[in-house]
Amino acid sequence: MADPIAQLVNELCKLPGIGDKTAHRLTFHILKKPKEEIYKLISALNSVADNILKCEICCNLSSDSPCSLCTDNTRIADVLCVVESVSDLKAIERIHEFRGRYHILHGLLSPLDGVGPNDIHIKELLQRLAENHIKEVIIATNPTIEGEATAMYLSKLIRPLEIRVTRLATGLPVGGELDYLDQVTITRAFKERKDL
Repeated sequence: MADPIAQLVNELCKLPGIGDKTAHRLTFHILKKPKEEIYKLISALNSVADNILKCEICCNLSSDSPCSLCTDNTRIADVLCVVESVSDLKAIERIHEFRGRYHILHGLLSPLDGVGPNDIHIKELLQRLAENHIKEVIIATNPTIEGEATAMYLSKLIRPLEIRVTRLATGLPVGGELDYLDQVTITRAFKERKDL
């Protein structure tokens, strides 16, 4: 019989950002808890595995399909914000400024990692654009190499559809100091400056 502690460490190591040391620390933290607490964790994991699915419209993770964001009639139906992940959607929702709809790609283009257009939800996005009257697509991928490549690729696909394509602005962070920022961030801040 396999060692249950080693099995748990091995499974935790598969999570992003969890190395061997952290996996061991988490395993022994879990083992210090009363059995009831451990069973609650197991129950929560089982519930996620059994009840969470991708929304048939926006690819959000939800217990319902379509999800609550897609069925909310108070949201603006002709503005679509494209994000990499559900956590990016949640970050935008926390500011309570965007009232349109979303499309989650579940990844970014990364040829070096073997991630191409067929590996993320681009086909579903294009299908939505063809079937709905969308006036604007806001590309809200992170300003990384992969995020920029994905934004450019999407822009080239969407522009021929005569839909406005915009990109979230980037630049200086609030509270940031110029001497600690990289050259790309400072360059973008200059290029995207606004009148006061």
